[in-house]
Amino acid sequence: MRGALAVARDLPGMYLFRRVRGTTLAGRIVEVEAYLGSRDPASHAYRGMTPRNEVMFRGGGHLYVYFTYGMHFCCNVVAGPPGSGLAVLIRAVEPVAGIDVMTRLRSRDGRRRRMHDLCSGPGKLCQAFGITRGDNGTDLCGDRIWLAGPGTGAKRRLARSVRIGISRGREFPWRFYLRDNPFVSHAGGTARRAGGAHVTSGGPAHPGTPRQAGSSSSSPPSSSAGGSRRRRRRPHRRRSRPGG
Repeated sequence: MRGALAVARDLPGMYLFRRVRGTTLAGRIVEVEAYLGSRDPASHAYRGMTPRNEVMFRGGGHLYVYFTYGMHFCCNVVAGPPGSGLAVLIRAVEPVAGIDVMTRLRSRDGRRRRMHDLCSGPGKLCQAFGITRGDNGTDLCGDRIWLAGPGTGAKRRLARSVRIGISRGREFPWRFYLRDNPFVSHAGGTARRAGGAHVTSGGPAHPGTPRQAGSSSSSPPSSSAGGSRRRRRRPHRRRSRPGG
């Protein structure tokens, strides 16, 4: 099975699907962060397995969900072989299907969110997709929550930077995102093309107006759990701050 960095490079441009009461929600993954287990002080798995992070040690292809700051859920794709404790935090998603449901789930506090604010952060996307602690351990090769893709041309726009919102392991450039995508969570900073030199800042500059969801560049593959969905190799990771 592949490690967290390999999985993190592949996830941007792929699609996240989730069924909510008969409606299939879909979003294009635009930003992720890799967490490398025992070699990464920002990882939840840094000090070994606990009841909270046990899913991280099951091996790639499971969803690791945790609760943070007493108010947000964050979701991660587990990577690597069983026992490795690797994971990739999904930081931001571009909504492409089931947007009315996402908007309703994100507006439960009475505030109606703008399109680009629906899933532009790890806690936001979990709220929009209805992902909670009950989804922890979900097999991503099933028909409840799954991944498909990748998107056309995504790798040509892949960039990397240091990770966001952590107090340890801040020097590692293990955040990957689609350059110039308005749904990326973090504005400001300088980044490099994926595969280039290390960077020292937190992220890319936001462009202007978001693309219309559902356009040809954002249209997801078949949302059927057994259709064009590609069964992924099992991946993952987890972190000690806002998400992962």
